[in-house]
Amino acid sequence: MKMNKRKWIFGLSAMLLISLQGCEKKPVESEQVSHKFDPPLTIQHDLGTTVLNQRPERVAALDMNEVDFLDQLNIPVAGMAKDFIPHYLASYKNDSSIEDLGAIVQPNMERVHALKPDLILMTPLHTSNYEELSRFAPTLYFNTMTNHHIASIKEHLLTLGSIFGKEQLAKEKSLELDNKVKEIQQLTQNRPEKALVVLHNNGSFSSFGKQSRYGFVFNELGVQPANSDKETGLHGQPISSEFIKQADPDIIYIVDRTAVMERRDVIKSDEISNPLLRQTKAWKNGRVIFADADAWYIAAASPTAIKIMLNDIAEGYKKIKE
Repeated sequence: MKMNKRKWIFGLSAMLLISLQGCEKKPVESEQVSHKFDPPLTIQHDLGTTVLNQRPERVAALDMNEVDFLDQLNIPVAGMAKDFIPHYLASYKNDSSIEDLGAIVQPNMERVHALKPDLILMTPLHTSNYEELSRFAPTLYFNTMTNHHIASIKEHLLTLGSIFGKEQLAKEKSLELDNKVKEIQQLTQNRPEKALVVLHNNGSFSSFGKQSRYGFVFNELGVQPANSDKETGLHGQPISSEFIKQADPDIIYIVDRTAVMERRDVIKSDEISNPLLRQTKAWKNGRVIFADADAWYIAAASPTAIKIMLNDIAEGYKKIKE
């Protein structure tokens, strides 16, 4: 009887040991297996084709637009440029787990290489670096300067969603953006007000029209331009105070580049002493909007930046001097 009992206890112990070993082994194995794409995921973009064999785990983002896309989709960032970080991404600045890859305009290529990323995200600022970056890791190019600005943001959002298995979240974010755009389009529809988008740089101004980086404000959102006689280039055109007075816009959106570059607060109305600017309808009616410089100047092509910009645009139609 005692022998049978011993055999039963020994057998039970052995079964438990095998069972526990099996339970312990499965999570370890599943953690070690990367998600492979079969067939490989192929993405076409303006600079070429990017092929991914498996889901990336170490992502290098060289532009603040890209950091915001990753943030919106809850995707970890392994490395990023940290010289100019917008306020809505401030938590990334001092995160020691995220490698500093240098400047947005000119990343530190040695740091990018040392990071050993398995995906690099870049924009037109880094076009000249594309071939070198592609030798480090699969590199995906996002064109922030298209004629279909909103559509390109949504497409990039969905592309990243498919890469990282965040398809549903990407669709939700895309729908949120759609709804916000429609809201602004309804606000501007059939409105007679005409607007001017200007960049402030140490007291001087540049105008941004339909063909500029802010062209979508007019072309896609329905804002009426105050000056249609003279087209501005992609990066704007220097203008005089007389130009602004002659255009006499109902709304003026001022993007303060100086605030970004000097890391200070955005300029305020009482800091502008220009007498001709003060003679415009926009100034007299309290419709001079000092835009969020981080969103407009540092980024301007990501989900959070666009939402902030849309709110600024809406403010121009709502703000009337009492």
